[in-house]
Amino acid sequence: MFGKKLKLALVWIKARKLLTVSGLIVLIVGGWFSYQRWRPKSPEELYELAPVKRETIRQTVTASGKVKSQTQIDLKFQTSGQMTWVGIKEGDSVNQWQALASLDKRELEKNLQKYLLDFSKERADFDEDLKITYKDKALTDTINRILQKNQYDLDKAVLDVEIKDIAVKLATLTSPIAGIVTRIDVPVAGVNITPAAAVFTVADPKHLLFEAEADETDIGNLEMGQPAELILDAFPDEPIPVTVSRIDYSSTTDSSGATIYQVEFELEPNQWLRLGLNGEITITTAEKDSVLTVPFSSVGSDNQVQVVRNSRLETVTVVTGIASDDKLEIVSGLNEGDQVVVAEKD
Repeated sequence: MFGKKLKLALVWIKARKLLTVSGLIVLIVGGWFSYQRWRPKSPEELYELAPVKRETIRQTVTASGKVKSQTQIDLKFQTSGQMTWVGIKEGDSVNQWQALASLDKRELEKNLQKYLLDFSKERADFDEDLKITYKDKALTDTINRILQKNQYDLDKAVLDVEIKDIAVKLATLTSPIAGIVTRIDVPVAGVNITPAAAVFTVADPKHLLFEAEADETDIGNLEMGQPAELILDAFPDEPIPVTVSRIDYSSTTDSSGATIYQVEFELEPNQWLRLGLNGEITITTAEKDSVLTVPFSSVGSDNQVQVVRNSRLETVTVVTGIASDDKLEIVSGLNEGDQVVVAEKD
């Protein structure tokens, strides 16, 4: 009987000890979690930090555009008429002063013949008055005026012939440059055309350029001769080094109405370059070596930066310099190796 009671007492004592230990464990764990929740946290735990680095920083301007010819002309007939001959097609190479197309010349040539006959008559009348009618007569004021009038009529007849001759010549459209035909509005003969509706475009493929549209907010950073890198959409793995060769003095607007300036970059001859290729150009407007930099997002309004010093955050005002896409130059206010706040941790 006594042994049974002793056994029950030992079981009760063990249960009490187990409950006591379990309670202590719960208190310890709960206390630890409470401490972790309410204790002061370090800046490293609260924020994403980045070190102040000494490195090279490059400020750039990016713009899009396309490949064009340095010499490209739109050719038009000066008068309306029926186009009776087209001697080229798009993509053809043409020589300087080569004929491209022609209007019907029959009426023009007939008019030229008519004015040639008028000239011949005026010339004959002039010679007759000068050499026969007034040959042996004294040169009075009246006779002098008659001869002057005849000279005027003869000069007018010469001009009429020259004008009609020009009209005949202009009925044939020629290219003043050698190049490639890139556009023909009316490629078929036998069609009545007007000057505005029949354009022939010839471009020189040996002298190409890339024309980019720079935003007006960037134009103040651009200068002649600045280096740039061109990436064409058709050849993304073939960067082309170029330099700024021309900046428009006057602005234009793009399709959205934004103010832009055309910036040109001369291209070296290359067999795979084609007119109209689209691309993006990155212009280096400034570059500095061995300067202090921080992530762009670490600098707030009024050039204020939060920096970790002695395990605490301090707000300092910095002087900044040039900026790249993601970095900002620090002229003063920070030291190399300082840890600055970039963003809060989630």
